[in-house]
Amino acid sequence: MAIAVVVTGASGLLGRQVLAEAQGREGVDAIGLALTRTQNGLQKLDLTDESAVHAFFEHTRPDVIIHCAAERRPDIAASNPDLAEHLNAHVPGLLSHVAKEYGAFIIYVSTDYVFDGCNPPYGVADEPNPLNFYGRTKLAGERETLRENPNAAVLRVPLLYGQVEYPGESAVDVLLAPVRDPSKQTKMDDIQDRFPTCVDDVARVLLDMAQAGVGADNKRMRGIFHVSAKERMTKYAISLMFAQILGIDNTDHLVAVRELPKEDAGGVQRPGDTQMSNQTLEEAGISPSFVPFKQWWTKYLLKS
Repeated sequence: MAIAVVVTGASGLLGRQVLAEAQGREGVDAIGLALTRTQNGLQKLDLTDESAVHAFFEHTRPDVIIHCAAERRPDIAASNPDLAEHLNAHVPGLLSHVAKEYGAFIIYVSTDYVFDGCNPPYGVADEPNPLNFYGRTKLAGERETLRENPNAAVLRVPLLYGQVEYPGESAVDVLLAPVRDPSKQTKMDDIQDRFPTCVDDVARVLLDMAQAGVGADNKRMRGIFHVSAKERMTKYAISLMFAQILGIDNTDHLVAVRELPKEDAGGVQRPGDTQMSNQTLEEAGISPSFVPFKQWWTKYLLKS
């Protein structure tokens, strides 16, 4: 018997791939939700409208909710705090309550930005200490999710990349423009470590969790989990790799910055090293695999 999965934020970078993964799996029926970009069969639902949310889930009664929708941009969250807090903190609690009410298993997608980056690698039992407003809202969303529904799951993810619809969808893709423009000198951070992870790999993990979460041994899927690739890279290192793939020999216009800034240009403080351990996920029976960063980008850039 097929399980019914609802994916929120299904028009976004991660949500699109989660929906595609769900639709490609035998034994899974999937519905994708979005607010504005509702093409390609996505259903429109305003997650901040509580009555509409209750009506939708009362009607659909899914087995699993994978909650990808969020305000994921730290600078935008800081400049529009009320909306970010409502979307990142209140909505997860609402969906978790609805999931409990209608008997669904919910997975809330969170972030490595709940950590301050001072004591990596981080396990799920390590104390969060977010440095910016975005991280605080996502941590609040985790706590609301688990408070409303102790049978819920939280999956923290790092910097993501994948097939984008526009460069701003990923903080990795935005590095391509300065790499390609030698006429403009660009400062690139070379001290804050990131662990870029492909959305394809995260989507597989989320669907594995979804299927395990409604199985006979479903209690192993409750609580907090981490998933992260293991390649350590700074923005400067990523930029140099892009230049190499694209055959750009002169990278003098890319200037490495090796001092940890208190804040970025948008006034947002970012953690230095948020490496996360996959141990708890693996102990629960989910074995993540990760495409090598350079391999994925070589194929992607040389094809486009």
